[in-house]
Amino acid sequence: MKCPFCGELENKVIDSRLNKDGDVIRRRRECIACRRRFTTYEHIEEIPIMIVKKDGRRENFSREKVRTGIQKACEKRDISMNMIEEFLDELERDLRETGEKEIPSHIVGEKIMKKLHKLDDVAYVRFASVYREFKDVNDFVSELKRLLSNEQQTQ
Repeated sequence: MKCPFCGELENKVIDSRLNKDGDVIRRRRECIACRRRFTTYEHIEEIPIMIVKKDGRRENFSREKVRTGIQKACEKRDISMNMIEEFLDELERDLRETGEKEIPSHIVGEKIMKKLHKLDDVAYVRFASVYREFKDVNDFVSELKRLLSNEQQTQ
């Protein structure tokens, strides 16, 4: 690490501390040459997740875009913002753990629906209706029948 005062590369770490979230390390350093102290911050460089859309376009994964969709699906349901944030954390962690730099949008949509199904059936159906582009009531009925048959099989 280059000293910001004299440009010397030799320095020693005097103190290291994690931030409260545990994702950044704050280091106090002392330059060997000029003996002045400075602070550096070390964090993991996040590689952006690219989402490959149905039409082949690519765009960065947008946590905010997913949050908006989830909030709409969960509107007037007994689901707190903390639960939604945990949902988003888990989803993003799952996507990163695939190790893929590009993930097709249909995989992201299916992961969201699977997690929503565990969280709340009504929110799941609301999200599915938009995601799967339900055209009419028959699409809703088909999805509800599938949902109910899955419920009966698990009981």
